[in-house]
Amino acid sequence: MAGQSPAARLLSIAKLYCIVREIMFGQFTAPCTRREARRISRREAILDVAQGSFMECGYAGTTMSGIAAMLGGSKATLWSYFPCKEVLFAAVVDRASDSVRENMSLILNPQDDIGVTLGRFAREFLRKVTSPRALALNRLVIGEVARFPETGRIFHERAVGRTHELLADYMAAVMERGLLRQAVPLVAAQQLLGLCSSGCHHKLLLGAIGTAEPSVIEDDAERAVATFLRAYTA
Repeated sequence: MAGQSPAARLLSIAKLYCIVREIMFGQFTAPCTRREARRISRREAILDVAQGSFMECGYAGTTMSGIAAMLGGSKATLWSYFPCKEVLFAAVVDRASDSVRENMSLILNPQDDIGVTLGRFAREFLRKVTSPRALALNRLVIGEVARFPETGRIFHERAVGRTHELLADYMAAVMERGLLRQAVPLVAAQQLLGLCSSGCHHKLLLGAIGTAEPSVIEDDAERAVATFLRAYTA
């Protein structure tokens, strides 16, 4: 995609998405049409602009009219993709959180060594949530939730909650194998993620530190997993 214009890159990404969808869901009889690819490309462009607006102007300062103006299209076109700001914000959160969980689902193999697996998961989780983009989204929600409770609900349901559920499924599997003591899988997942987040992530979120070196993330992940395993190992 090197040398392509932004529009061409988005179209290429949309076509690739359609190919992956066909492979994953067996939709070989209905290939992605050029029209569908352009619609996906347009949706991604909307999300790019919306994400930038939410981060720069906040939830309150972002309007559907403003996003339509930045895109250079009509409000009717924007509404055909996203009927309201809440739905648009949810889509932005979905896209951001999906990228966070993308590698995590591959890491969490209940057949692998539990200490190694949880260590890899903790490091990947911390690398993702301490990225500038993830921190900005988290701060946005914290700053807006008192006035706009829907931002907190959306963020919890579509980002935090789904990560908890992903890890809870793994916890249930290793508990079934007898590698962890029997407990509520979701609670175990929440406690491990709480341990992971209690160090550099918490400090970054509050601006107490500016960056987290890889060695700091490594140490936080190692301590979190060690503490968790002391409490849950069968």
